[in-house]
Amino acid sequence: MTTSQTANTVIVLDFETTGLSPNQGDRAIEIGAVLIEQGEVVDRFQQLMNPGFRVSSFIERYTGITNNMLRTAPPCDEVMDQFADFIGDHNLVAHNASFDQRFLEAELDNIQRNYGGEFACSMLIARRLYPHAPNHKLGSLVEYKNIDNDGVFHRALADSEVTAKLWLLMLEDMDKRYQLSSPSFSLMQEVSRKAKAAVPGFLQRQAKC
Repeated sequence: MTTSQTANTVIVLDFETTGLSPNQGDRAIEIGAVLIEQGEVVDRFQQLMNPGFRVSSFIERYTGITNNMLRTAPPCDEVMDQFADFIGDHNLVAHNASFDQRFLEAELDNIQRNYGGEFACSMLIARRLYPHAPNHKLGSLVEYKNIDNDGVFHRALADSEVTAKLWLLMLEDMDKRYQLSSPSFSLMQEVSRKAKAAVPGFLQRQAKC
């Protein structure tokens, strides 16, 4: 899939991990993802995965994912092979996408797989569309925008679900505010890179194109 594709057909994903950096030996322990096609959620993927070592008590508390849960989970390589098939060449969205992109690429490198789409960051876009939000953490934006949720955070599928709702709400708000009814994925990427003050003028110009 190319960046010219519409922004309302994407896969929204989230990793839970043993730490902050695959370069420091950290691994994924859960992947959750939501497939959106033409603005509708049509499929989901969720799986725990065993990283091959015990996770810290901090990660157990933070995610609710325990070593006992991971003991019987399939290994990372097996899960990531299935996940590579799931994402195919779809464009990808994550909240704080640089984090998830690093882990996705590291885990796929381990099994000599890759993906054909591109990434966009819902957090960077939200900073530009909602500059008056208290902050742009996922939980804060869910509260700020009154996004329906089940109160679960730091689990991969739950975070993917609410990020998908945030993504679709941002597309809806752009349509209401700027009459941009079907923005491309590449336009969303561009928004994420613009200076905050430049975004309203940029979107107004795009609406006239």
